Amino acid sequence: MSKRMKKISPHLIVLGNEKGGTGKSTLAMHIVVSLMNVEKKVAVIDLDSRQRSVARYLQNRRTSMENGSARVAMPEFTVLAQSNAEVVKDREKEEERNLQQALDSYKRADFIVIDCPGNDTYLSRLAHALADTLVTPLNDSFVDLDLLGEVSATTYQVKKLSFYSEMVWDSRKYRSASGKAPMDWIVVRNRLASLDSRNNKRVHDALDVLQKRVMFRYVPGLYERVIYKELFPSGSTILDLEKVNSLSHVAARQEVRSLVDSLNLFK
Repeated sequence: MSKRMKKISPHLIVLGNEKGGTGKSTLAMHIVVSLMNVEKKVAVIDLDSRQRSVARYLQNRRTSMENGSARVAMPEFTVLAQSNAEVVKDREKEEERNLQQALDSYKRADFIVIDCPGNDTYLSRLAHALADTLVTPLNDSFVDLDLLGEVSATTYQVKKLSFYSEMVWDSRKYRSASGKAPMDWIVVRNRLASLDSRNNKRVHDALDVLQKRVMFRYVPGLYERVIYKELFPSGSTILDLEKVNSLSHVAARQEVRSLVDSLNLFK
């Protein structure tokens, strides 16, 4: 990590996970809208220039307004692509410079939300090292738990940390050496099944043990609901709907609010 990268005043929320399909972008959008709904100035940086999930969500939001839909709060946003320089050192310097410029351009924001790609990249590692709050969503399965570490099937004890957990540890050490406040790492158990099962309880128990060993906060996330997927084409979230027409939608809105509250962004 280069010493050229410097922290700026906005609170940086980084959504990171080296595995796709965990609902990371949906989670990011609901965090963004939650913050804007309490009059916070929010900017978004999408580091996944290939999938551009958050950027496409926001573009859909802008297009819906331009086509006559009700006006909703809109954050500034940008997409950062990886460098194409041939030499590794040159690529890293260019990516550091591009990320720093993006951060500097949003220095008047209250919060900057950074969505990382579902794989290990230098830009993603830079973002992790700068994160004030790191949010790592996981699907409700032992396959996703492997992202954090190898877990015993009987005792749930951690046998070995994953490469991702080690990278987060390195990010924490970088912050400490730079005199920055400790990162708040939050693992979100996301895309929850509506029915309890033996597997759900085992995943819960394993995460409960893991959070003490790996030192993160474990909180429940969003259930697997159709409404979250249906809103993507309009760029809306459950928080944007003026009326909710079912108990499921009421529950969805409440679980989003509870999740954002658990992030402790206003302490």
